[in-house]
Amino acid sequence: MAEAILAGRRRELARAITMIESTRPDHRMSAAALMDRLQPHSGQSFRLGISGVPGVGKSTFIEALGLHIIEQGHRVAVLAVDPSSPKSGGSILGDRTRMEMLSRHRDAFIRPSPSGGTLGGVARRTHEVIVVTEAAGFDVILVETVGVGQSETAIVDLTDMLLLLLAPGAGDDLQGIKKGIIELADLIAVNKADGDLLAAAERAKRDYSMALHLLRPQSGAWQPRVMACSAMEGTGVSDVWDAVREFQNLRAESGQLLARREKQAIAWMWDEISEALLHDVRHHTGTQSLVFDLERDVRDGKLGATAAAQQILRQFLRNSDKS
Repeated sequence: MAEAILAGRRRELARAITMIESTRPDHRMSAAALMDRLQPHSGQSFRLGISGVPGVGKSTFIEALGLHIIEQGHRVAVLAVDPSSPKSGGSILGDRTRMEMLSRHRDAFIRPSPSGGTLGGVARRTHEVIVVTEAAGFDVILVETVGVGQSETAIVDLTDMLLLLLAPGAGDDLQGIKKGIIELADLIAVNKADGDLLAAAERAKRDYSMALHLLRPQSGAWQPRVMACSAMEGTGVSDVWDAVREFQNLRAESGQLLARREKQAIAWMWDEISEALLHDVRHHTGTQSLVFDLERDVRDGKLGATAAAQQILRQFLRNSDKS
């Protein structure tokens, strides 16, 4: 499978991602072995996170941007994180159907992944999927998040740059979006700057430029900025990409891009430790009977969640010491 992915075979790449996202123990072992093989062949792409409020036109924008990037000689992978179906656990939206032209292009690869209830707007295995798509030869990775919320900040730990999409008329002044995501954004693009919304888009651009000035004092070589574009008409999309490339070059020359990747790798390691520990605590034979009783007591209001958690952890540690 690793050799097929390195050779750029899409079917094997899709199969690998399915295996990586699986929770089956045998699939997790195979996925870990695959990552060991592919890790040395990754890391050469630029990873752009794209977030925005529902209805802002993320899919239309990503298709327009992806086609433009391909025209510049790049190969683009779009990792679109969709809401999960509460019944099947699969993707509800499925972005391939909303990016018809891009999905048919030979230099593009689109993969919708269910969020699986993971907070932060990204799927649990997005980091690993980025690695395998890079190994398959895609040099620009676009990671589309579920949609802006207060918890949607995990994208910063996965990508080199965060592009925030906004729509004109989203609310009075800055009420259309949370302050936290604005503070994290490296670039803001006001989409739908066309037709009757053109004037509103220009007003939104001015408002958010002022907000950035207040929230993000000027420091360093790159200053976050606000731009206006229309993904539907294709206007301003190339300017957005030019700004992304400017950011990439400045951060690469200063060494900040590499430093951010190194911090992300450490964060990834601790995420894996957290997941493995949680799995072991939940499934350890020495704690399962205790967990059943404590869950009942917490549910009935007889015991606080903190006290119950401490009991479970103490029992788990005692059993671990014995083994």
